[in-house]
Amino acid sequence: MSRQKLVLIGAGSTVFTQRLVADIILAGEADKWELALVDIDPVTLDAVEKLVGKMMHAKGAAIPVTATTDRRTVLAGAAFVVTTIAVGGRMGWQRDIEIPRKYGIFQPVGDTALPGGISRAMRMIPQMIAIARDVAELCPDAVFFNYSNPMTAICRAIRKDTGVPVIGLCHGVHHVEGVIAKFLGVEDGSISSFGIGLNHLTFLTRLFHNGVDARPMIHARLREQKAGLAAELAQKQVWPNIVEGRAPRYADDPFSWGLFEKHSVFPCAMDRHAVEFFPEQFPGGAYCGHLLGREAFPIDERIALGDTWFADMLAIANSDEPLPKVYYENVPGESEQLLEIIHSLQHDQRKVFSVNLPNQGQAPYLPADAIVECNAVAVGGGFAAVIADPLPAELIAKLQSRLAAIEITVDAALSGSRDLMLEALLADGAIDDADQARALRDDLIDAHRAHLPQFA
Repeated sequence: MSRQKLVLIGAGSTVFTQRLVADIILAGEADKWELALVDIDPVTLDAVEKLVGKMMHAKGAAIPVTATTDRRTVLAGAAFVVTTIAVGGRMGWQRDIEIPRKYGIFQPVGDTALPGGISRAMRMIPQMIAIARDVAELCPDAVFFNYSNPMTAICRAIRKDTGVPVIGLCHGVHHVEGVIAKFLGVEDGSISSFGIGLNHLTFLTRLFHNGVDARPMIHARLREQKAGLAAELAQKQVWPNIVEGRAPRYADDPFSWGLFEKHSVFPCAMDRHAVEFFPEQFPGGAYCGHLLGREAFPIDERIALGDTWFADMLAIANSDEPLPKVYYENVPGESEQLLEIIHSLQHDQRKVFSVNLPNQGQAPYLPADAIVECNAVAVGGGFAAVIADPLPAELIAKLQSRLAAIEITVDAALSGSRDLMLEALLADGAIDDADQARALRDDLIDAHRAHLPQFA
């Protein structure tokens, strides 16, 4: 059986590469693949190559692996290309969080919406366009998956500027199905969903427990908890993403569960992401008596955690010791279901996944060709999007306004127009004073100048 080449650009990711390799090995498919690992940092690349080698040795697997800092040397003949890059790295992310704080804008994530998401788009889009052009030239028949954020803006920019049919994948919907299972106290994997929206703001219009409508169960559980909601919120000091040792509660994500109570539609992916799309409801970052990105979903700690993960990866990779026996338990598989998606595409299994695709009628109330996160069937050779459910008018209006801001963001990133970047910041809704927005724009451009060739 001939091997298929999978090129992973941004292989230095502290999580994704290991999990994907674990998936391939644990699925017994080591004889079906060859891997090309690409990263611009030679130190990181060397460590990842060693780590992958240790993973294969631990399980007696043999996958041909090429590691390079030059993607063009390995793209020819690729069947699949996956991007997980982050231009500017964790330091860039930190600046995207810290600079807007000077203007009273507090972000719990800052990689998708608000000024942080716009700033990241300015850095990411030129590099992603360059990758897409290389894919079109060197492996035009490859299936191109993107995991990098801001997902919606990147996928829209690539398709708009190059026509390359990139597909966006994110673990958000899959993860939230697991959260809802824990909230209801039912078995993991028993919750499924159907929805439409934008990456990190997909509205789940249907939720099922083993094929039965789960919404009545959810409403009943929320009613049980609502009596003590105010007291729980008053007692909270911090808002971690996951509270270990107990089931999720209404008070952990009050905005998302409140929206579900009102519309029977759940915003994925929980409050940490959802609040960034509704800045008008959280002026100055105020969230249940706490400050977003500080006490509520503290982002500085999360960014710093990446440094810890990276240091751990380097230590394990460069150690003379064999891979720890518990390593495969800690790396259970990547949660975007990439291998399962590939199988469905290759064998016409017609399984349904949540993916980011152009709107070609699946959401008739949203602009044509806008990138939407939707349910799609992975059929032989491609994806067939499923017609989405209707949404309440106010949620449609929110999606339309966000897509309008994203379109301006994309045009600003492609053209290097300072005026359009200003308009994107104003359309985003976190800042409404033009002079302040102009100063914020200039601060962001100055801080990231090394990664913004279009603004030179």
